[in-house]
Amino acid sequence: MKKLPQITVSFWAMKICATTLGETAGDLLSMTLHIGYTLSSVILLGFFFAALSVQLFSKKYRPVIYWAVILATSMVGTTISDYMDRTLGLGYATGSLILFGLLITTLAVWNVAEKSLSVTNIRSTRGEIFYWTAILFSNTLGTALGDFIADSSGLGFTGGVFLISGLLLVIIAGFYFTKISRVVLFWLAFVLTRPFGATFGDLLTKPVAKGGLNLGTIGSSSVLFGLLVILIMISIHKLSKPHKVNIN
Repeated sequence: MKKLPQITVSFWAMKICATTLGETAGDLLSMTLHIGYTLSSVILLGFFFAALSVQLFSKKYRPVIYWAVILATSMVGTTISDYMDRTLGLGYATGSLILFGLLITTLAVWNVAEKSLSVTNIRSTRGEIFYWTAILFSNTLGTALGDFIADSSGLGFTGGVFLISGLLLVIIAGFYFTKISRVVLFWLAFVLTRPFGATFGDLLTKPVAKGGLNLGTIGSSSVLFGLLVILIMISIHKLSKPHKVNIN
């Protein structure tokens, strides 16, 4: 079931772009348009399940569908995290702990059921459902963690970006210079790129008085959506290129 992309530099660039867009678009729906966290979460969960259904029935990797699901998990992760923090009053720290537990539980059950945590070669529909469940929890966790770093830790948006960037550099070093499990490194990077997107999204949208650039949710979302479309088109172009065969 070759339905997932290869883990390359372009994958991470698209992931960061999609998760940052998920942050700004989620805030656009819930706050700028005043729909609220509860209704926004319901709407975005509907979008997520619709996109996921198409992905599950697909027979091969289709960049538009795959990244639509990633974007959906990022958007719904934003509103669910804010719902847990602000509507339920759990706070970012408690919300992060709950979501971390859900992610670890999903990965543990996935490993027991499928005997593998492969992120490039899913062998069954059940395995793919585990994959997307883990992604949904990781992106929601990343949102809560990013908000905790930016708002509760005292680092602010800029400090949060620098902290998470440093952690991501450590993971990159671990990939090239250690024998740490690639699966472990992948999920660490996947979780951390979400708060990077969350804090970077806040840096773009929040007022200057709060440490942001005051670009607004509409302007930031438009720019990020355009960038993601360009990256997806490049990915489709690469897939459409015929592979050269060496007959010597």
